[in-house]
Amino acid sequence: MRKYTALFFLVMFMIGTDTFLISPLLPTLQAQYGVSTGIAGWMIGSYTLGSALFALIAGPLSDGWNRRTVMLYGLLGFSVSTVLCGFADGFWTMCLFRFLAGVSAAFTAPQVWASIPAVMPASKIAKTMGIAFAGLAAAQALGVPIGSWLAVARWSVPFWTIGAASSLLIVYAYYALPDIKPNTREKTSVLRRYIPLIISGKARSGFLAYLLLHLGSGTAFAFVGKWMADRFELPIGQIGTVMMFLGFGTLLGSIVSTYATRKLGITNAVVVGMLLLMALYVVMPRLASLPFVTIVYFIIFVTLGIIFPIVMGALTSLNASIRGTISSLANSTMNGANTLGAWIAGVLYVQLGGYSSIGIFSAICLAFSLGTFLFGGVLERKPARISEEPASVSETNT
Repeated sequence: MRKYTALFFLVMFMIGTDTFLISPLLPTLQAQYGVSTGIAGWMIGSYTLGSALFALIAGPLSDGWNRRTVMLYGLLGFSVSTVLCGFADGFWTMCLFRFLAGVSAAFTAPQVWASIPAVMPASKIAKTMGIAFAGLAAAQALGVPIGSWLAVARWSVPFWTIGAASSLLIVYAYYALPDIKPNTREKTSVLRRYIPLIISGKARSGFLAYLLLHLGSGTAFAFVGKWMADRFELPIGQIGTVMMFLGFGTLLGSIVSTYATRKLGITNAVVVGMLLLMALYVVMPRLASLPFVTIVYFIIFVTLGIIFPIVMGALTSLNASIRGTISSLANSTMNGANTLGAWIAGVLYVQLGGYSSIGIFSAICLAFSLGTFLFGGVLERKPARISEEPASVSETNT
């Protein structure tokens, strides 16, 4: 069992590191390519755009394929495209390679969430999913700052390092993960797999609220590195150190999320958390002390670490029979929101008063997200543990 847990953690760690890497590198890459602040955010947005677009088809398609094969080819594409980012000699070349890395991640990440119930016993599913989510949090706590420190030598080194490490992960996945074939050979169209979600009012509300949640948090995160460099004149190495501290906040939040849910209940935990986030996003840009800013952002990331697993649990409980499709749609929604958020952040930062306008925008998005969650009834009941239809795993070495 441990080999599966380690694999899923490492896959999400690599994808998370690559996803968040550009934010602390943004000032360096902006200077490297000589582009304006207004369009620099597309080095973030191109990755999330590729992931968002292709996740819409990756999940439904992979529901009918061998998940092991999809994961291996996804990791291969991810490794190659990330290495190529280190050789990008122009802004649009970088955007292209980031887009391809996002496409590869769109096929890889959903296999983690969909494979866990197929290879793990029912009693271990929830714990393993928590560990996989912790891989994303650890990417912020360790992967992104390490990437920032590596970039002190040369900006391309982090991309080469992630690409090389991902290639080693392919070998591990090849030997560790069994074939996970679909339960039926019946051909189902991509659109048909989405129909249960389209006709469900609760599902529509849930994904709209999820979009707004990530739009608010993603817009604030996209330019935090740029803002710290401008406001406090931080070099890239120190930005990485701050990012490490924030990442530990997310990791801590994911660890105590279950405890917070038990103490407050699902609805109260989300309400309290999102109200706190609204206040902090508005106040934080006005702080003049870097230590205070870091503490506030740490609290923000702890709160997000608590909220995200709760919300994801609510979404995955909508329909257990199309888990891959729901996971991919959630991934697409998240990356679509981050893509839009990176563009909006650039406009707000340049045109409307810098990071203060970003904080206000984020708070407004969270307010609408919370209202949609509540009025849509998404949080009314405790999400049920994801049930798994009998899995077709070609070897029973669990």
